[in-house]
Amino acid sequence: MSEHPAAALDETVHQRHRLGILTIAAEAGKVDFGYLRRTLDMTAGNLSRHVTILQEAGLIDVEKGYEGKRPRTWITISAAGRRALAAEMAALRALLSAVERSAQESSVRSSTVPATSTPAAIVVRR
Repeated sequence: MSEHPAAALDETVHQRHRLGILTIAAEAGKVDFGYLRRTLDMTAGNLSRHVTILQEAGLIDVEKGYEGKRPRTWITISAAGRRALAAEMAALRALLSAVERSAQESSVRSSTVPATSTPAAIVVRR
């Protein structure tokens, strides 16, 4: 028996905030910590924890510096992060395809039942 498509989801990437960080970083190239915090509606501490997890997994790079006198943190997605994001997207597509196939098969099965027949669960015999 083949593995269900859900088995291909990566726990590190799939968590919604980390998936958000990776997708925004992939779109932007280089993204400011404050922008991520506002966009994802996260506290600085919560975002920092997710950034650390992604950084330790090698999926993002973190650069600290100054813009004028203000400290800044920039996040960029790494090559490994792009590969992990692509794999996650492929796994999600496979999962959605499996659900769509199941819905279509269910629809075909239910459409082959004659309209005059009554489902067995409803039939009461006395």
